[in-house]
Amino acid sequence: MASLCPIGYIVSMSKLLVLLACLLATWPANARAQPREELVVFAAASLTDAMRDIARLWQGMGNPTLRFSFAASSTLARQMDQGAKANLFASADLQWMNWAQGRGLIAADTRTTLLGNRLVLVMPKAKLRPVEIGPGLDLLAMLGPAGRLATGDPAVVPVGLYAREALEKLGLWAVVAPRLAKAENVRSALLLVERGEAPLGIVYATDARAAPAVGVAGIFPANLHAPIAYPFAVTSTGDTPAARALLTFLGQPAAMAIFVRHGFLEE
Repeated sequence: MASLCPIGYIVSMSKLLVLLACLLATWPANARAQPREELVVFAAASLTDAMRDIARLWQGMGNPTLRFSFAASSTLARQMDQGAKANLFASADLQWMNWAQGRGLIAADTRTTLLGNRLVLVMPKAKLRPVEIGPGLDLLAMLGPAGRLATGDPAVVPVGLYAREALEKLGLWAVVAPRLAKAENVRSALLLVERGEAPLGIVYATDARAAPAVGVAGIFPANLHAPIAYPFAVTSTGDTPAARALLTFLGQPAAMAIFVRHGFLEE
């Protein structure tokens, strides 16, 4: 009787099955070896809540995962200068973005200023009372005999730089400087007031909104300090199409609406 399956055919099929088995065995490992693209964002601490909300929108559209590092703009810029890798840098002032650009840390053609903010005087809500910020403001009396004024370190942290400029124009810097509680970023300054460790603080309006136990006693007039500006840029070492797409997305209406909802001003 003739064979229904030629021996050569059986051998060929066996080789094919072995080859398919090898491919199936190695495919999952190869897939795991190529993780989904991730973008690293270095952003000023005051952007924390807004950027996290925007990340959910961005990632929900199938875009790369965003991994954040939030800190003072000065800290982030120096970390990049020391070799830390990021795809996007968002500063809370022009000075540190200028510093980063001068060192070639950003792709200069991507630099754009998206947001503004306000400088406010805050105190615990339980003791909140309105304060008119202008000539005659007696911060020392408000601080009491041992109280300290919380804000960012005025030597390097943007909110502290703005606070110093405003206090100098009010003629208060010399008397208040020895009573400062210098924080490493604006959120740390806010926390000191929230915990009752400082009776007063100077922070951004957006941060004050994020602390239910803290209230705004007064808003510093804009003419007392340089405009509070937030420049964004893709970094030199992280300049990818996805990074540029993220920067474009941040300036679009959907993302800007989130920034505005958190109290930022559109530039």
